[in-house]
Amino acid sequence: MALKRVTMQDIADACGLSRNTVSKIFNGRGAVPAATRKLVLAKALELGYSQRPEEAETGEKRGSIALLTQHKLLSHNFGAFFITSFTDQICRAGYTMKMYEVSAGEIAEKRLPPHLNLDETAGILGIELFDREYLDMICTLKKPTVFVDGYAGAGRLPINCDYISMENIASETVLVKRMIDAGARRIGFVGDIDHCNSFHERWVGCCTALGEAGVPMDRALCILEKDSDLYGDTDWLLKQLAAMPEMPDGFACANDYLAIHLMAALKKRGLSVPGDMMVTGFDGSLEASVIDPPLTTAQIPSAEIGRLAASLLSERIQSPDSPFRWTYVKTTPVWGETVR
Repeated sequence: MALKRVTMQDIADACGLSRNTVSKIFNGRGAVPAATRKLVLAKALELGYSQRPEEAETGEKRGSIALLTQHKLLSHNFGAFFITSFTDQICRAGYTMKMYEVSAGEIAEKRLPPHLNLDETAGILGIELFDREYLDMICTLKKPTVFVDGYAGAGRLPINCDYISMENIASETVLVKRMIDAGARRIGFVGDIDHCNSFHERWVGCCTALGEAGVPMDRALCILEKDSDLYGDTDWLLKQLAAMPEMPDGFACANDYLAIHLMAALKKRGLSVPGDMMVTGFDGSLEASVIDPPLTTAQIPSAEIGRLAASLLSERIQSPDSPFRWTYVKTTPVWGETVR
């Protein structure tokens, strides 16, 4: 007996929303609150929703695009806006889009999700997948593939597929230079620099700015523990700060999430931002603009990267033997009030 296909109405009913709201999210038409967008995308992934383009319903079906990810994709600003624009663009090109959440066990054992049918898959998009051996395994499938971001150091090693990343080093260098220009001489970095390539490149940008200013990078002033939920624990962050030999003049954080939680810990410690401590983030998240004080960060054009990924994958499917392309998309510093 064939399984009933999940529809937008099913997602709307499960979320307690109207079908029109769900349609806006998947078709990129109209504004929807970020929290609602995350709720709908998470429910779509849970139910196994596959968006079918009008072209596929009325004309020739081109097959499906498998979006492989881990659930964190839907928990942050970049992922939520990226997936909406990618889905809209790829479905307009005539493909069905299917999302698959890759488990930790599947990554460790280098296995695809069991319900992914390669024979029906025209192409693969990997995002928030930071295991080198798993990415290499995907490339051996000989399917048109695009990765967005990758494992730490991916930008320096050959990858047998198309690759897209936000530009990290230049904007991070500019952010840290602004703290140096404001008088900072001791600057720490917050985030697991081996978590992913974007975090690693932001670390490189921080070190570059310090090196050009003749300011040493002191790891004793950094929080570089392995990426985990602990970074969102204020008490844990306070312990990391207390263990430092001295307080730096500023912190460059690998993303806005880390910066916002660090600011909460600094406030709990009795330090003011930017009076006692300067802080920068990276992402340009919605939260960065509404916290007090507004965060100095770098804006990532998430929706544009989603559309670019769809275009690259469509072109790779049509021209499988063309040279692989690595594309960096410019990010833009946003000057909040967390740097003096």
